[in-house]
Amino acid sequence: MSATVAMPDRDTVLCMSLSGRPSNIGTRFHNYLYRELGLNYLYKAFTTTDLPAAIGGVRALGIRGCAISMPFKEAVIELIDVMEPSAAAIDSVNTIVNENGVLHAYNTDYAAIASLLASNAVDPALPVAVAGSGGMAKAVVAALRDHGCTDVTVVARNPATGGALADQYGFRHTTDAPDDARVLINATPVGMDGGPASTDLAFPQALIDTADTVFDVVAMPPETPFVRAGRAAGKTVITGAEVIALQAAEQFVLYTGVRPDPELIRTASEFSRS
Repeated sequence: MSATVAMPDRDTVLCMSLSGRPSNIGTRFHNYLYRELGLNYLYKAFTTTDLPAAIGGVRALGIRGCAISMPFKEAVIELIDVMEPSAAAIDSVNTIVNENGVLHAYNTDYAAIASLLASNAVDPALPVAVAGSGGMAKAVVAALRDHGCTDVTVVARNPATGGALADQYGFRHTTDAPDDARVLINATPVGMDGGPASTDLAFPQALIDTADTVFDVVAMPPETPFVRAGRAAGKTVITGAEVIALQAAEQFVLYTGVRPDPELIRTASEFSRS
């Protein structure tokens, strides 16, 4: 049974998200947990065309926490006061915590991805292809390195960012996925609701057919074309919905200091996608 929560008042703690394409997933996840745990918090999703002004508002209005999604994960860095190790290690931010006007940046994507690689027993000896070179791709590649993967190719059209990311970890960069990739990870917006490539596959069907694992970080929709193709081909599938639930749970802890039990996190995740 959920706890009793008062209507929002002057003491209500505000948290928010900034995304190019806001969804209700984080909003429903966090507000569900606030209600169940009796916390006087409120969470709201936003987008912006003026990132410096938006982050200035986080600081000036005392907003406690701000989740950062594509395409702001790297651009926000110059607006942050303290880069905590999880964000500094990969130059990508997905979480801001406001400590009395001082903005601290974290990255909880990395922990979520690392957990999913382990729980799905992804074989580190298999060749991996990662599509993308932005903030989420940085978290993916770092997690793969720490998972023990050594045969990793960063697949990115931008030779500067793709090459830099691959070089940082001693991996390869190409503009096309290698034919022998057995673990396919999409860290681009391909397949995202509302995007120009919402109906596209992140990787060619021929590569999906020969892969062992299909991993899409896109959370909306929960079943992207890439995920559906992986399921239809009988592959191990890891979804963006799983990523967002795990990383959001860590954000919740950073914002509130409260760690919900795993069953409550599971029900919050189900509610967020209902």
